[in-house]
Amino acid sequence: MKYIAILGSTGSIGTQALDVVAANTDRYKITALAAYQNDQLLKEQIEYFKPEIAVIIDKTAADRLINTYHGKTRILTGEDGLIEAATFSQTDTVLTSLVGFAGLKPTVAAIEAKKNIALANKETLVAAGEIIMALAQKYNVSISPVDSEHSAIFQCLNGEDKNQIARIILTASGGPFFGYSLDNLKKVTIEQCLKHPNWTMGRKITVDSATLANKGLEVIEAKWLFNVDLDNIHVCVHPQSIIHSMVEFMDGSVMAQLGMPDMRLPIQYALSHPERLSSQFPRLDFTALSALTFAQPDMECFSALKLAYSAGKRGGTMPCVFNAANEVAVYAFLNGEISFLDIAQVIRYTMKQHTCVTVPNLEQIYLADEWARRSAHLAVKDLRK
Repeated sequence: MKYIAILGSTGSIGTQALDVVAANTDRYKITALAAYQNDQLLKEQIEYFKPEIAVIIDKTAADRLINTYHGKTRILTGEDGLIEAATFSQTDTVLTSLVGFAGLKPTVAAIEAKKNIALANKETLVAAGEIIMALAQKYNVSISPVDSEHSAIFQCLNGEDKNQIARIILTASGGPFFGYSLDNLKKVTIEQCLKHPNWTMGRKITVDSATLANKGLEVIEAKWLFNVDLDNIHVCVHPQSIIHSMVEFMDGSVMAQLGMPDMRLPIQYALSHPERLSSQFPRLDFTALSALTFAQPDMECFSALKLAYSAGKRGGTMPCVFNAANEVAVYAFLNGEISFLDIAQVIRYTMKQHTCVTVPNLEQIYLADEWARRSAHLAVKDLRK
């Protein structure tokens, strides 16, 4: 039996992870749940899974939950509650699926408490990859990737000598605007942006997919997870989202992992590894596939990907700054404050203003994040004038 805490249980990854747990109650027990402000859904999850503790970060939502829930689960609030959920003594595996930089601190706490990590919060490794991987080694904990692309690479490398990797090929759907020109992108709306052709995800990551910033974050995450130089991590647009990623080896052989675009499969593998569990997930019908197509990403139209490579190669605090600026810009776009193309403009401006710390400690990472958010907010204000 694995005892699991889910940080971000009411989000897309969290709810699908709970689907996996519900289908395998003989193997998994939920010990802790944490959410930001969806108290109604969290209450339903508490009543079904009966964790020892549950956390709601937003105080107003926490007050509602405390007033309406009268069961045995202990209700905690705020960041302190989140850290307690991440380090809860009865837990052995923490699935981190919080959105953005907010996932870093509880992930660090969980590792220091010797909890294995199922990682769905890519921003943790983007902002502090070197520190996180060193901590995992120090405390002898595993980090299993949940993202479908990184899960694919993880599976392709099972039993292989990582020193024989020639390159990693991360596939990207291209989002809803694949093939658009810059003129086309000037006119796109929030509603168009949130209609992803293949995946059902939260609003922030759906925008990231449309700008290809998400793929840039994944490139940096892959560098740390698999210890591969950025020059050997390539992005390939694959609109069908059937091949989830590939590994090319030194002899020219390429291994790929294929499957339906269903996040429950990589979630289940992250929780069950090294075992594979039976499932009722949809299966591929190869005879029904008319074509699998591939293309180079357009880094001029979707320059957030280019900026991510630049940040990753610069290293130090620059990837953290890239991520923070992107978060600010995406929410400004979702609030109607800036245009779709302005997202990359905000990131570019913020990175140009930053004085990079080459080998940062955690405190310097947090300071870089704070600075980048202030700088990005200024960029948003300038664009609104």
